[in-house]
Amino acid sequence: MKKKSSSAKQILLVANGDLRLSANQVCWPEQARMEATLATALKAEGYKLVRAHPYDRTKKHGFIDSQKMGMEVFRGIDPDVPLIVAECVWQYSQHLLPGLSTHRAPILTVANWSGTWPGLVGMLNLNGSLTKMGVSYSTLWSEQFTDAYFKNGLRQWLTEGVVTHDQSHVRSLSLLKLPGADEQLGRTVARRLRDRKAILGVFDEGCMGMHNAIIPDELLNPTGVFKERLSQSALYAAMQQVSDAEAAEVLRWMQQKGMKFNWGADEATELTEAQTLLQCKMYVAAVRIAAEFGCDTIGIQYQQGLKDLAPASDLVEGTLNNVDRPPVLCSQTGEVLFDGDALPHFNEVDECAGLDGLVTNRLWKELGFAPENTLHDLRWGAPYKGQGINDYVWVFLISGAVPPAHFARGWKDASSERQPPMYFRLGGGTIKGISKPGWIVWSRVFVMNGKLCADLGVAEVVKLPPKETEHRWRETTPQWPIMHAVLKGITRDQMMARHKSNHIQVVYTPNEKQAHRACRIKAAALAELGLEVSLCGEVRLS
Repeated sequence: MKKKSSSAKQILLVANGDLRLSANQVCWPEQARMEATLATALKAEGYKLVRAHPYDRTKKHGFIDSQKMGMEVFRGIDPDVPLIVAECVWQYSQHLLPGLSTHRAPILTVANWSGTWPGLVGMLNLNGSLTKMGVSYSTLWSEQFTDAYFKNGLRQWLTEGVVTHDQSHVRSLSLLKLPGADEQLGRTVARRLRDRKAILGVFDEGCMGMHNAIIPDELLNPTGVFKERLSQSALYAAMQQVSDAEAAEVLRWMQQKGMKFNWGADEATELTEAQTLLQCKMYVAAVRIAAEFGCDTIGIQYQQGLKDLAPASDLVEGTLNNVDRPPVLCSQTGEVLFDGDALPHFNEVDECAGLDGLVTNRLWKELGFAPENTLHDLRWGAPYKGQGINDYVWVFLISGAVPPAHFARGWKDASSERQPPMYFRLGGGTIKGISKPGWIVWSRVFVMNGKLCADLGVAEVVKLPPKETEHRWRETTPQWPIMHAVLKGITRDQMMARHKSNHIQVVYTPNEKQAHRACRIKAAALAELGLEVSLCGEVRLS
């Protein structure tokens, strides 16, 4: 039965969740608290918040947990009633996209500002997916839902149907003049990539509902990059062909480099040596398949499919992204594959990050810079004052794809801890570490208005005291590598309002001056490939 739209004072709410029951059950109490707080905020404005779907006593949560359920829920929603999508957890966007794509009334996505409960990450993914689909929406975020920024935005949405945010930090490259040498170098490298072409190896497309992470072929191919669609079942099969001795040699190499493995005995809750050795087999298998198909970059989905067969892929991903990594021999010729090179890997098969990572790798090698780059979750952040820092410091965090080159002493600063059982039943370790201080270029490729776009900026990675780092790890996921980043010329709310993804790409440069130069060169390269490029924040033009 459809909800009646006669009451102008009613606002409907949907709560989207994970596909995995364990995650939904663990996260439900926090979602319930968030919804109660939202209801109070709306009541203060004279509106009643009404859930569009009930709590499920059998499942013990109230999330939409499948695309099938999402379609059923939206069949009972009047498309002309304003709708809030409330997120305090990671969510699979495909559960909601069919219904939201035809919803006519104003849509507001809302997230809690928390590191522990990754609603911010989930909401950014949903926002990026809605942007790609061309669905109009507004967005808000808050710690307590009582601050002026949130209340003013909510009031505007209730009265006008939209929320406006300051995005003055965004400058279209088409309106800017770059130094001639920078533009020429960027465009030359890009033309070389486009003319020679490259292969993006995709191990099963579409991970965890990340519609925004899939680049349609008709948009990707004009850049000179083409997909090789591979199967994770083939990767698993190739793992079975890797000998125990080969896996042991990969592990021995890492240990000799100084990496620590925090092993235990309980397969269900601890990292074990057996899990690590299976990850080493996955690493060898991935390199061999990439070589066989001529891939210039690869992405493994893992979270669906492989998660039921093998330990996590994260140790593999960070190792692939590093120039200094265990050698992998061709099983037929004995030659070292991709010798002396990183094999860029895009975590969670995020193709936007894959294109970005490939372009970055080529450019940074041309510049003579260390080419190791990775994506992170734009996970959370908080102000920090002390030790020469007085700024908003973001927490960039990802499940293990970070190359050891991003740590001060490389492999010696890397450790491996078991992935949380809630998400990773079969375990497997990460590459954990603290990203070294320095200057980076950050970026994001995304789809908007039917076109490939890219935002770029400059950031400083800062060193926080060990106590503060541990606090931020405890507030997020302590098993994962962390980066403390200060975005230059961009406030917290500007970044949230503009960013069209849960992911952000990062790469180091030798110093501040080179960071600005490299950002300009990369902007020119992406523009040459046909992307609509914007420089964000303080990016110097000379």
